[in-house]
Amino acid sequence: MVPSKIELHVHLEGAIRPATLLSIAARNGIPLPADTVEGLTALYEFRDFRHFIDTWVMTTNCLRTVDDFRQIVVDYAEEAAGFGAVYLEGIFSPPERVLLGGLDWDVIYTGYTEGAVEAAERFGVTVRFTPDLYRNGCPAELAEECARVSVRYRDQGVVGLGIGGYEPGYPLAPYTRAVQIARDGGLGFVPHAGEAAGPESVREALEMNPDRIRHGIRAVESAELLTEIVERGIVLDVCPTSNLRTGLVPDLAAHPLPALRAAGVPCSINTDDPAMFGTDLGREYDIAASLGVGAADAYAAGLAGALCDAGTRQRLAGLAPIPG
Repeated sequence: MVPSKIELHVHLEGAIRPATLLSIAARNGIPLPADTVEGLTALYEFRDFRHFIDTWVMTTNCLRTVDDFRQIVVDYAEEAAGFGAVYLEGIFSPPERVLLGGLDWDVIYTGYTEGAVEAAERFGVTVRFTPDLYRNGCPAELAEECARVSVRYRDQGVVGLGIGGYEPGYPLAPYTRAVQIARDGGLGFVPHAGEAAGPESVREALEMNPDRIRHGIRAVESAELLTEIVERGIVLDVCPTSNLRTGLVPDLAAHPLPALRAAGVPCSINTDDPAMFGTDLGREYDIAASLGVGAADAYAAGLAGALCDAGTRQRLAGLAPIPG
């Protein structure tokens, strides 16, 4: 029997398999640099982290309708359920689609939240959402509007607000007000940090009292930082293949996960952008196990870090894999 899994860090735009992206782009009349699955897959050979961001923007530009957003939730829930997923916190990035694509907030949020309802009905997967701001260029006013819209959809499955994008040179400080709006509305705060930038990025995130930190792997470069993360019980969302594919670690043997585990840091295990990185949830759990974090430990960290309600947490606790 496949062990139950929790995934807290998957960008739904980065979970669209090439064939589906081609189909969505075609029906919306959006040109892509390649018109075959093989050609599109080749575009996912990233030169560096910046190249990955540029490719991700190209992908998100194809999404235009309620049905597009609904489809990618349902498709990924089906895929993840095949690997034992029982709970997902999906990430999507509405400010770009509003600012650059001219879309209406409600088109985006309605599509995603309707997809969550369908995913639960068809595959038994609970899907919640943590929309992301983008730190490299999102106007503060737009970020604050995104926070207000996210709060408005709290009863339809939005549980947190995140901040992603390219870290170096782009601090979190301009989004302090947006984060406060989200918090006042009952949402958690789950920023990306310690991925493309070092311990100072993790420190900056910790100063904003996050509920979790997405990535955070470069905290291993500071013993003091590791101690604080452990003492505060901060869960890190670790995505092994992502770190390899974006060039942040040279190979899996050099991945910081064993050091994080040895320090006592709770680490959830995640795909990040599975279609773009050529991975899946089963593979990430296998990699984590080879690095010392087994399915039971990963599930426990996922449960500890999840932003779900008490009833969902109790139900998920009953599905935990048996250690061994």
